[in-house]
Amino acid sequence: MTIDVLVIGAGMIGAACADALAAEGLAVTVIEREAIGSGATAAGMGHLVVMDDNPAELALTAYSVALWRQLVALDPKLHEYSCCGTLWIAADDEELAVAREKQRTLSEHGIACELLDAASLYAHEPQLRPGLRGGLRVGADAVVYPPKSAALLLARAQSRGAKLRSGQVSAVIEGGVLLADGSAIHAGKVLVANGSASLQLLPELPVRPKKGHIVITDRYPGTINHQLVELGYIKSAHAADGDSVAFNLQPRPTGQLLIGSSRQFDVTDKTVEPAILARMLAHAASFVPALTNLHVLRCWTGLRAASSDGLPLIGPHPSRPNVWLATGHEGLGITTSLATAQLLSAQIAGRQTEIPITPYLPARFEQLGKQYG
Repeated sequence: MTIDVLVIGAGMIGAACADALAAEGLAVTVIEREAIGSGATAAGMGHLVVMDDNPAELALTAYSVALWRQLVALDPKLHEYSCCGTLWIAADDEELAVAREKQRTLSEHGIACELLDAASLYAHEPQLRPGLRGGLRVGADAVVYPPKSAALLLARAQSRGAKLRSGQVSAVIEGGVLLADGSAIHAGKVLVANGSASLQLLPELPVRPKKGHIVITDRYPGTINHQLVELGYIKSAHAADGDSVAFNLQPRPTGQLLIGSSRQFDVTDKTVEPAILARMLAHAASFVPALTNLHVLRCWTGLRAASSDGLPLIGPHPSRPNVWLATGHEGLGITTSLATAQLLSAQIAGRQTEIPITPYLPARFEQLGKQYG
């Protein structure tokens, strides 16, 4: 059987890319060593949020959130999709000015949002601590349950002819891959879409793992109405080093709450760390004091794949023939998965991309231009 594209990884990115490539009529095989969506996809919060830290991030996230709305339009319950919106919280006047600037940027790009004063903030979210200055509400942001969405996308890819194979890739070679059992799979193109594990196959990638902790509570419907994020979250998300925590609280359609977030660079041990977990929970409770009385069901960790410039790598490897990349999405892999898939499949099919592709091309990194054996 001829394989046009072999996709390494059946997480959200790999599943979305397989679906888009199969829709192009290509013969696609996905290889996964564990369960579908069991890596970073299962560990993530599943937010679909427009981010505007730079123009390329704004273009990618806005495009992808719009694609998500199209995907779930027929049956949102399939993906456990909830259009809860995001409420960016301003703790002081400085952060309120940031919220105002964020509103201006998003509005200029057609993203509906509303600046809230303190009274409006508490009308929307009465459980927030007193003394906050206001916030920015982005009503079209949403959440999904990532493992289920990944499985649904892969099932659709399979309905379009894609194949799923179990196995562990040990090396990317010319014309395909080697597996841990010593066998080889040959393909016209190899797409590396397995997140931070991509470093094990392509150590030259400008990607670092970022460990994160997540907590889920028992069911407390109505405690909060929006995904709540402090404006200081942006600073934490793009820190270059060290451990950090930021307030991110998400209502699930089940009535449960997801509590985040933490970031630790270059830590690959997935063990839950009590010290950083306690720090994260204390920070969350400083925004929503009622959290101290809620029952926690489970906590876990995952590894985000963070590129050195904060943007994903989407496109051909510049010095490994027929090797393609879809990695480095950091905390926006779920959000940007559908846009990544469209940008990747358009390049492989030779079509014009819907948004400019240049900011995400792997060739922007000089070290990837070196020759590898």
